[in-house]
Amino acid sequence: MEHQGPGDVIVQVNAAAVAAVDEISSASQEEVAPAGDDGKAGVGLTRRTFSESYKMKHRHPLEFTKWQVALLSYQSLGVVYGDIGTSPLYTFSSFTLPDPCEEDFLGILSLILWTLTLISLVKYVFIVLHADDHGEGGTFALYSLLRQHVYFNGKTMPMPVTRLASDINLKFHSKKSSLQPRMQKFLEGSAIAQVVITYLVLVGTCMVMGDGALTPSISVLSAVQGIQSRSSSITQDHVVILCVIILVLLFFFQQYGTSKVSFTFSPIMLVWFTLISSIGLYNIIKYYPPVLKAVSPHYIYIFFAKNKRTGWEQFGTVVLCITGAEAMFADLGHFNKLSIQMAFSFLVYPSLILAYAGQAAFLIKNPSKLSTTFYSSTPEPLFWPMFVVATLAAIVASQALISASFSIIRQSIALGCFPRVTMKHTSEKYEGQVYSPEINYFLLIVCILITVGFKGGPEIGQAYGVAVIWVMLITTHLMTVVMVIIWQVNIALAGSFYVVYSTLEGLITISLLYKIAQGGWVPFAITAFFLIITLSWTYGRSKKHEYEANNLMDKQEFIKTVTMSNRVPGTCIFYTDLMNGIPPIVRHYFQHMGCLHELMVFVTVRSLPVRSVLPEERFLIDKLEPVGVYRCIVQYGYMDIQNMEDDEYVASVIASLKEIAENDDEITLLDSAWANGSIFVFGRIILKMSTRHNCFKRFVINNLYRFLQKNFRSNISSLKIAPGKTLQIGMQYEI
Repeated sequence: MEHQGPGDVIVQVNAAAVAAVDEISSASQEEVAPAGDDGKAGVGLTRRTFSESYKMKHRHPLEFTKWQVALLSYQSLGVVYGDIGTSPLYTFSSFTLPDPCEEDFLGILSLILWTLTLISLVKYVFIVLHADDHGEGGTFALYSLLRQHVYFNGKTMPMPVTRLASDINLKFHSKKSSLQPRMQKFLEGSAIAQVVITYLVLVGTCMVMGDGALTPSISVLSAVQGIQSRSSSITQDHVVILCVIILVLLFFFQQYGTSKVSFTFSPIMLVWFTLISSIGLYNIIKYYPPVLKAVSPHYIYIFFAKNKRTGWEQFGTVVLCITGAEAMFADLGHFNKLSIQMAFSFLVYPSLILAYAGQAAFLIKNPSKLSTTFYSSTPEPLFWPMFVVATLAAIVASQALISASFSIIRQSIALGCFPRVTMKHTSEKYEGQVYSPEINYFLLIVCILITVGFKGGPEIGQAYGVAVIWVMLITTHLMTVVMVIIWQVNIALAGSFYVVYSTLEGLITISLLYKIAQGGWVPFAITAFFLIITLSWTYGRSKKHEYEANNLMDKQEFIKTVTMSNRVPGTCIFYTDLMNGIPPIVRHYFQHMGCLHELMVFVTVRSLPVRSVLPEERFLIDKLEPVGVYRCIVQYGYMDIQNMEDDEYVASVIASLKEIAENDDEITLLDSAWANGSIFVFGRIILKMSTRHNCFKRFVINNLYRFLQKNFRSNISSLKIAPGKTLQIGMQYEI
């Protein structure tokens, strides 16, 4: 860290000094060696060491009893498994084969069984779920693990992270040995590789949002369409209207939170899995008992040998049986690893196997019913009960990706690659359960447009499959890097994982390319929309940071200005994005205020690519020149909650400053400043790109980035500050 005056000291202090005195009474001081001569940090640090009980309480995930795990497994049915659990509604009926025969249905069933087993069970349940970031899952969790241990220093990085010597204390957040594999050295030395990985993460994240918009539409439509078989007077338009009504109610219900949703939805899914497995077993016994011989993969060979090009074009449809597998990982933070593994292995997976096998057995005897497989294979006396449960289960299916969308947007905001939207925490017990009204309404509008636009045609299934497989393929690439760099598994094992899954998912992706014009363009359109927002925001932030770094206020100018200014009682908390140097807007502030407070603290809120920062790692304090001026870096992980009250915030800062006070006069100054009140100063920066840049860059900065700045929440929205204590200073940066 670059220092502003002689004798400056950086001290890592306890952010909870006021609230947790009884827990930290056994703290002692321990010196940490300097970070080295690489220029990233130039002084030694003092860190506060806590009792082992305190460390254990905050450094490790919560421990759950067997009964709690069982309860979480039950609750996960209503949030995580609705999507993959309802795939029997539309998977078989999405295949379109001319004159299908027994060999065709056995081949399709074999494809489904092996895809479901290899990807959902082996890849996600047994492998990917272990790549959590301190209990949090999803694409950003994988990226977070890499950013913790690989120094992404490329100048073209959309999400730059400045390293400090104290960051070594954050290493406990993942499980990595002290060895440095060759891939890590390569990645740290290759700006191109860093950019490729980062953009893969951004594309994967945006694809999940597309998945979240398509899931409700296809699930609800597939369930409701069965009503047409009861009466010829019920048209497709009636089905679409009913679907829209259901979707509106579903998204309205999101505001009550994951816990309440799962409490309502889990019983529905339990009944659903019981029914589909029972009906599947009934159909196997009644129509074709040896149907499970399709477990032999040679039926897959027979299917492709018989159908050739037609079979290849149909291959991509098999992805519909694993829709929602990614949600198991993305929704990990809402529950825990073991509960999700138990629910899938002992209930969801066996139920799906029986359901698909039963449908195949029915179709072998009734091949003409392929387009209406689900309801046609349901025994007549159970049609209406199954219709009601299927409709309710389809509503539940939408929940998995909706919840995942909220979590992903929250992580994106925390890492600085998405403009701020409202994030409401819906559970005091589980911090990962969040709700965003803006994202919720956006998904509702897109779902309605997709439902009305496709009107329940087969194109919606093609669009859905494209979104699902792209996310899975990106996860495979990131997982391989994590396995080599962080888990440091044998290179042959990691290579086998990559070859198997990139080949399987790659072939499905190629097969689905035929469907781009038939609806597969929709997820790409949604992805492009979110990428425009993400890349415009990150580009604008990087240009702002670049301007400030190149136009810092000179140290001697700063000291002279502060020394010559009148000092008034009280505390001034000045927010800046820079951790090094004084930004140019401070000069603008000095020129117009004419006086300064007796205590001035430059505060930078630093979002780290880790799940959570411990309380004792929250604040980094730096003394500046002259007297009464400090720098404070407040560190948060992407899952930390930033919602302190203004007085609580200032009290924490004062308490931290007292810990590094060198004499009674300094303590007296701090007490006086606290007693005389505080003011929070925020810079309102407007970027304007000059004509020396090309028109595309000017459009991004002058139009897109400025629009996002004006219409999304500000960076102070998470702080609960009284309006009378806030002062905004506006300035235009011409870049």
